[in-house]
Amino acid sequence: MNLVQAKAKAEVLKALGHPLRVQMLEALARGDRCVNDLRALATVSQPTVSRHLAWLKRVGLVTERRAGPRVIHHLACPGMLQALKCADEAARFAQKRRENDS
Repeated sequence: MNLVQAKAKAEVLKALGHPLRVQMLEALARGDRCVNDLRALATVSQPTVSRHLAWLKRVGLVTERRAGPRVIHHLACPGMLQALKCADEAARFAQKRRENDS
């Protein structure tokens, strides 16, 4: 793997570095959503949701389409769900390890 490829992968992984973006991806895995649907995931403003969506779009994880006045967001890379499953497994393993160490 060259440096350009490594940087591209790191950018995608950075996109997963915020809990709201992870929640958004998991919500989009269940179906397309508009900003207001995604806003219901947390008590944040619409501009905050839009900013996080922009990050996910920039790295290619989410796409959008217009439906009249609404913008509908779609999970463009369903393979990322496997990465989220791996992260869940790692988090459970770390939690178990902490419990065993105490």
